[in-house]
Amino acid sequence: MKRVVISEIFPPRVGGSGRWLYELFTRTAPRDTLVIAGKDNGTAAFDAAAPMAIRRSTLTLRDWGVVSWRGWRTYGKYTGRIARLLRSTGVESIYCGRVLPEGWIGLRLRRKRGLDYNVFVHGEELNTLRTSRQLTWMAQRVFDRARRIIANSQNTAAILTEQWTVDPQRLAVLYPGVDTQRYRPAEPDAAARAALGWADRPVILTVGRLQKRKGHDRLIAAIKQLKQGHPQILLAVVGDGPERDALQAQVDHHELHDHVIFHGPLDDEQLLQAYQQCDLFVLANRTERGDFEGFGIVLLEAQACGKPVIAGETGGTRETLQSGQTGLLVDANNSAALDLAIDGLLNNPAERRRMGEAARQWAVEQFDWTVIAQQAEAILNDQ
Repeated sequence: MKRVVISEIFPPRVGGSGRWLYELFTRTAPRDTLVIAGKDNGTAAFDAAAPMAIRRSTLTLRDWGVVSWRGWRTYGKYTGRIARLLRSTGVESIYCGRVLPEGWIGLRLRRKRGLDYNVFVHGEELNTLRTSRQLTWMAQRVFDRARRIIANSQNTAAILTEQWTVDPQRLAVLYPGVDTQRYRPAEPDAAARAALGWADRPVILTVGRLQKRKGHDRLIAAIKQLKQGHPQILLAVVGDGPERDALQAQVDHHELHDHVIFHGPLDDEQLLQAYQQCDLFVLANRTERGDFEGFGIVLLEAQACGKPVIAGETGGTRETLQSGQTGLLVDANNSAALDLAIDGLLNNPAERRRMGEAARQWAVEQFDWTVIAQQAEAILNDQ
């Protein structure tokens, strides 16, 4: 194997960063790739069908730090285990799925085996790394010694150069992609809508982990206002997370049970149908105590399905769409601006159709995996 990818988060475990890595390395010499991924339930069938070799190993750390004896020993144990796996592989380079903990393992492997490592940066983790001096120190050492840092957006790259003093010569931007053959427009389907519990109502879809930066609370507040002019409006929320109870309490308080449906996680086929059958996709993301949206793959998936999108203007989401053409960027902290954007598109089917057609073309031309894979080849092969 010429290259090894180390990532705790990897399919079938749900996670945008893991899916990005899987799609990326599937399309760039998978036979030359060994993935060392975190353990999870139900991985055997997935791994057997994958186009690259996958080895499962415990990579979960309760604490990313190394100051404690437990942390130092755990990193040493994981590094030693991976080093033994690599003895007979002929590996030439290592790709770390995140700065921590994977990047620190890459740094230790560099010392033990003399192998260069590269690290992927997704944006939102940079705030977490600033929460303690220890994590900041560790991340800076990972950045300083990495051969290449691969950022998922120009926004992430700017933070790395301005706040982490990363040398632009060692920095590359590689966007996540979307499978536009799978994610594609479909005609309205009454049966699919009925199965989702939508019937023929105007549906706003949002997909993502239920956490504050995603802005689900702002969307629910918007529904409270919008139902006055759109009495049949329905907000379909796909995903789960720590804010689930608080969001349910918000719905209960405002008596919005008939206007908000929590689907929880959907399987791949159900999620595709949700994208295809919704009327409008919204990710009301905002910066919450320094936490921001690194990119927003869901915005690409919705646009590939021919849907106009509305997104918050913070983080990397502005790079996923063409505001005014394929969707709209709004200040998601401004309730009036969010309400106005949603209301305007709900009232204008012709504009939604025009934006949806432009969104599909944008996704195909800029973010289809064939396009991203060509860019990735140049980055990954630049040894």
